[in-house]
Amino acid sequence: MEAALWTEKYRPKSLDDIMDQEEIVSRLKDLVKRGTMPHCLFAGPPGTGKTTAGLNASDERGIDVVRTTVKEFARMASLSSVPFKILVLDEADNMTGDAQSALRRTMENYTNTCRFILCCNYSGRIIEPIQSRCALFRFTPLPEEKVVEYLHRIAKNENVKTTEGGLKTIVEVAEGDLRKAVNILQAASSMSKGISEETVYQVVGRARPTDVHEMLNHALKGDFLKARDELRNLLVKYGLSGSDIVRQIHSEVFRLAIPEKTRISLIEAIGDTDFRLVQGGDEEVQLSALLAHLAAQSSVHRSVREEHVTALDR
Repeated sequence: MEAALWTEKYRPKSLDDIMDQEEIVSRLKDLVKRGTMPHCLFAGPPGTGKTTAGLNASDERGIDVVRTTVKEFARMASLSSVPFKILVLDEADNMTGDAQSALRRTMENYTNTCRFILCCNYSGRIIEPIQSRCALFRFTPLPEEKVVEYLHRIAKNENVKTTEGGLKTIVEVAEGDLRKAVNILQAASSMSKGISEETVYQVVGRARPTDVHEMLNHALKGDFLKARDELRNLLVKYGLSGSDIVRQIHSEVFRLAIPEKTRISLIEAIGDTDFRLVQGGDEEVQLSALLAHLAAQSSVHRSVREEHVTALDR
């Protein structure tokens, strides 16, 4: 097995190799065919092909870089048959406001010699003057079947045995991010010859959904102490962070067989807990309070049902 990163080894080498972005690929091919292009803004979630469709760029995003490095590159004329050069700025939405303003002026002054491709996760973080000068290409998360197909191909080439459950778990954890999915696959392959659900959860440091589901079910039944024991098991035995557990609880809430009113109340409580954790609250205390809220909700509903039954008996 090679030591190279699989994300680089299997990175698409041409536009035709980019997965599930047919409309964008078609538009880019048309630009290449015509030998001309506007400034472009590639927007969308991580791991969907934005950087691959352009080129890699520097990690420096301050105003000095725009005023020196970028400006010097942009002002030099192209030495090839194409009359302009292409400069790709990755994660452009992390650039400071001053840097974006300086970039705007550079884009205006050197349009004849350089065209810019800005890659970002959130187009709303790019200042309006730059957005109005760019053609927008919006990349979408990859569907599950495309990610599974890609992972199957890599696993076969690397002689890695996979299970259907293992690959589906990778896809679920990656959430449409192909780069993340490939990284998880490579990490899991180094731990075990066969990639299973359990292997994937160990690699990514997440609890099995069944463990989180069981913890919530105990709380729903009013067994707060048992639910708290399950919580401590996740925090201590698995070493999960409070934020990770909150995110998993949020996912599991939509799979619970509970009244919609209870679900809404729980979602609101999860939001409050997440906010307190971000503000520095103690993980075990805040998560215990969340489970207590769920157990209290369960007690209220049981009480209402008992009163209703008593009234009917009368």
